[in-house]
Amino acid sequence: MAKFRKRPVVIEAEQWMATQASWDAIMAMGTVPWKPGPIGGDSFLIHTLEGDHLASQGDWIIKGVNGEFYPCKPDIFEKTYEAVEELTPTARGEGGFGSTGR
Repeated sequence: MAKFRKRPVVIEAEQWMATQASWDAIMAMGTVPWKPGPIGGDSFLIHTLEGDHLASQGDWIIKGVNGEFYPCKPDIFEKTYEAVEELTPTARGEGGFGSTGR
């Protein structure tokens, strides 16, 4: 059987904590195709390429490499992703002391 490794890509993600702040952060990622979840619950539905998926409190909402959105359970997210530090322009070699990019 052939084996494959997931390519290292950087994604955007926000954790849904059933708060206004987490909702605002999720909506700031782009146009998330959502609709309300069960009445009285702390969840909502996200329309994905595979159909509607329930995003529950604690789930991570991921913006994929093609701009698609989908929920991911916290345990799977932790096993699959790690935080990425944003590089400063100097760290990327875009100017500053010692830079060769003139």
